[in-house]
Amino acid sequence: MPSPTAREHAEEVLEGRTPPVPLAPPAPPPGTRLIDVTEIETRIEKLVAGGDGLARFQGVPIFIPRAAPGDLVRARIVERKPDYGRAEIVQILEPGPARRADPVPELTRSSIADLQHLEDDMQTRLKVQAVRETLEHLGHLVLPADVEVIKGEPWGYRLRTQLHTEVDPVTGGIRVGYHARGTNEVIPVSNCPLLVPELEALLRELSAHLVAGGPQRIDLAAGDDGAVTVAPPIEGLPHGEVSTKVGEITYAYDARCFFQSHRGLLPRLVEVTVGPWKGKTAVDLYSGVGLFSLPLSRLYETVIAVESDQIGSRYARLNTRRNQATNLEIVNQVVESWAKRMPEGLDRVIVDPPRGGLAREVRAALLERRPVRLTYVSCHPAALARDLRQLQPTYRIESLVFFDLFPQTGHMETVVQMVLAEEGEKKET
Repeated sequence: MPSPTAREHAEEVLEGRTPPVPLAPPAPPPGTRLIDVTEIETRIEKLVAGGDGLARFQGVPIFIPRAAPGDLVRARIVERKPDYGRAEIVQILEPGPARRADPVPELTRSSIADLQHLEDDMQTRLKVQAVRETLEHLGHLVLPADVEVIKGEPWGYRLRTQLHTEVDPVTGGIRVGYHARGTNEVIPVSNCPLLVPELEALLRELSAHLVAGGPQRIDLAAGDDGAVTVAPPIEGLPHGEVSTKVGEITYAYDARCFFQSHRGLLPRLVEVTVGPWKGKTAVDLYSGVGLFSLPLSRLYETVIAVESDQIGSRYARLNTRRNQATNLEIVNQVVESWAKRMPEGLDRVIVDPPRGGLAREVRAALLERRPVRLTYVSCHPAALARDLRQLQPTYRIESLVFFDLFPQTGHMETVVQMVLAEEGEKKET
């Protein structure tokens, strides 16, 4: 007698004539293979976006900071998730071909120089590869093979930094430094060659100006002509605004403001982001002190700059007056709120959001109001990939440029130029 079909079996079960076939229990998530594992020996496959090395244990992805492709390491599991794990290197058994001794051992335990163990040129190549893979896999993008990569000096470039302090329990003095990777422990530093020389000199004298009960976080910023500033104010140290000239425009800011950090790459970043396009109305979202808004005001009849931070907006207004940009309006408002009343028919929008990327309200406004040209400046590839996936097919990608704005770290900036899909199609016909 032939066996019953699936439908016949289902009918028999419902009528009570056949007991149901028990379902197989769901397979446990792969991360459970790490439950009783403390240390592993593994080979690093590659770097992923953000700078961690990727290895595997019984098929489970393991992310390991300060790893180099080709490293054979013994690593300690420090975090277990359903689909992956995180580990830290206990011992390097065989170094990968790009690994070098840390140029600044004082920064080894901090997270400000996570890639200093890799040769400078190799850092850039590996980071570009990691960002490309993220955009292709998460964003479903097809990228050209010859995406432009712009890089500058690998050391002595940072215009800004944030330091932390704590009382030394032995001497009673004040330690100044960076947090140890993944903790709030302060790693005292006496030098940081990532900083521009005038900030590094200021770092060396900071502790002498500090007393118990002082600030636990200190921000430093540098401008042109050796000017530096500290926030919050510390007696005996400079405080207040500094300024930097980029092209024909001078920007004032202080240590509390967001301002792009790579001194040598600021002109190229502005040039690539703003571009040569002209028009009637442009909007700069997450505009800071006006890095892109002011150059836009030279190309568009009207520019609206939207920034939620009060200090950044105050300096944007100051920079607008000093650079005589009479067609630039500064709006101090949360971008997600302002986007709900974004005008239709804009010629241009630039977005330079924080690490989380565009909020849902902003993406919705861009898709509904459809500015002709959209420029996206991103510091986080996964957030960028998500946003680009949702902005397509409304927008067509014209070009991408990678900027290595933070050498010795896993960060890579991406500038994406887009136009409305129909606009791109018109140009092609």
